[in-house]
Amino acid sequence: MTSLTPELTPELLKHFKDKLKVASYRAYPVKTFTELIKQCARLSYLNKDLLLFYRGQAYDHQNKLGSSSFYPSIYRQDYLTQREASYQFDLLENSSEQLVEAFQSENIEGYQDVKKRKMIQWSILQHYEVCQTPLLDFTQSLRVACSFALLDSDVSDAFVYIFGMPYITNRISVNSEQDIINIRLLSICPPAAMRPYFQEGYLIGTSDITTNYENKTELDFNRRLIAKFKIPNKQGFWGDGFNIIPKLSLFPPNDPISKLCEKLKPSALRALRSGTIGDFLKSWVELEGKILQHARMYNFHTNNVRNALRVLFENNRISQEQLNVFERLIKYRNIIVHQPKEIQENETRKYLQFVNDFIKNLAN
Repeated sequence: MTSLTPELTPELLKHFKDKLKVASYRAYPVKTFTELIKQCARLSYLNKDLLLFYRGQAYDHQNKLGSSSFYPSIYRQDYLTQREASYQFDLLENSSEQLVEAFQSENIEGYQDVKKRKMIQWSILQHYEVCQTPLLDFTQSLRVACSFALLDSDVSDAFVYIFGMPYITNRISVNSEQDIINIRLLSICPPAAMRPYFQEGYLIGTSDITTNYENKTELDFNRRLIAKFKIPNKQGFWGDGFNIIPKLSLFPPNDPISKLCEKLKPSALRALRSGTIGDFLKSWVELEGKILQHARMYNFHTNNVRNALRVLFENNRISQEQLNVFERLIKYRNIIVHQPKEIQENETRKYLQFVNDFIKNLAN
């Protein structure tokens, strides 16, 4: 996607110093939700050619250069090989097929649209966390963004990010000049999918790019970042007339699509092509998903495997020995994706058993 040059207020420009490198500076602190609204109103006025979108996070995830980084989940690994990216897109394709079959067999209202449009399939899979996709979640509601940043979090401060995107024209808007595709979930998801409506969600990605790209940094949404704010995690932030959106509202418990998608996760993995390496990669993806799933019981905002392992270890869910086993597994996984010709089938079977044992131990 193309980069933008944002227009900043004088106080923000004084803080960030270089409006082309906002991602590399610390976040601008605000004390109240009302103050944040005023800041965003001024940014919206200054950036008239852009539509503002928001994203809230408990942590400011940074790349190796120390800049805030926002990759869609399918591109989030530090070293993503063509082989691994292809595998993840295979998984996405298979999950899409499973989703269409499930919608059709359940005769869910709107299944015809789901069947015809790949972007609707990807949107549902992303929003209900079935598998990784090349799309990233945004909202046009500041209250939703702040609620996500502070939800179930014990950090003293959280972060809200402001992004500038092209104006949208349709349910699925494609801007070929800026290489951006924007999906308005409120217009595109079947009415049974309740979560997107409560979250006022959008999904945005880079158009026409899957596994074929010259440089992964062109997929980082920090290229569209206008400003980033630090907000305090205390009741006084909301002030009079506002409050955090409850978790049960952001994630409705009686959402039928959520229940359907939960059933898809294991079946999507099982249906991928077999073979020793393929079996290892399938089990590896399942292991990563299980680790994140268990860690989020203790920390809702955990979004990478190493942090998730730390959370599980600190809560006595895994042992030091299991941490050591995982280090051995990740080294072998790197050999598979970077030097596949060096591996032996018998050795891969042994490590596959280690992965499966790890999954069983987590379940217990």
